Amino acid sequence: MGAPTAVLADDEPLLRAQLRTRLARLWPELVVVHEMENGRDIEQVIAAHAPRLFFLDIHMPGVNGLEAARTIGKRAHVVFVTAFDQYAVEAFEQGAIDYVLKPFNEERLASTVERLRERLSVGAPQAAEEDDERVMALVERLAGRLAPRATDHLRWIKASVGQNVRLIPVEEVLFFQSDEKYTRVVTAEAETLIRKPIKELLDELDPDKFWQVHRATIVNVDAIASVRRGLKDQAEIALKGHRETLIVSRNFTHLFKQM
Repeated sequence: MGAPTAVLADDEPLLRAQLRTRLARLWPELVVVHEMENGRDIEQVIAAHAPRLFFLDIHMPGVNGLEAARTIGKRAHVVFVTAFDQYAVEAFEQGAIDYVLKPFNEERLASTVERLRERLSVGAPQAAEEDDERVMALVERLAGRLAPRATDHLRWIKASVGQNVRLIPVEEVLFFQSDEKYTRVVTAEAETLIRKPIKELLDELDPDKFWQVHRATIVNVDAIASVRRGLKDQAEIALKGHRETLIVSRNFTHLFKQM
């Protein structure tokens, strides 16, 4: 039958690398044949690689893990990857569906690998078919609750800090500011850099809570302490609990006319 094959789907490269490393240690014969940032090209990947396993992050931009699982159907076994979503975890456990929690726990992943070995083993076609049915039923139940809708907004910022990934709640972010190839993410306690550009952040953030005040800057409205007139009649934003001031470009001064 040959070595088992898998595809890893997660929009965060560092998390994919961490999962790949841990899988290599726990399941040396598993071959990762492809990695992807979302589920857009699932059909092409299946046609090109025919993987037996998909590790799918639930919350991916574009085509998320639940939508990708619908497309995969019964053609491969799905393992969902989720970050601290208690509802999802409870549903997975009740449905006996394989899942992996982020940040990755070696013991939990080892348990998942053991189950996957059994399910992919020869001589258990009926069990595999029953698992497929459970996955499809679970996907349908979770889709309405977990799948992003047009009105959903970004809740977490995934930032690489050394070899780790830090999940920053967006409400803790004072402002975002582009810095050449990166975007600064500034909170009251610290700042970090991400690769997501300002334009993409604007599409994902709640426009009622995050305002663009400059072509390179987005501010958390709740973090604004005051707005004053600065040099050359440009408005300047003073922030709560932070010394740095933000310049408001003329194109965005209308936002503060009534303040």
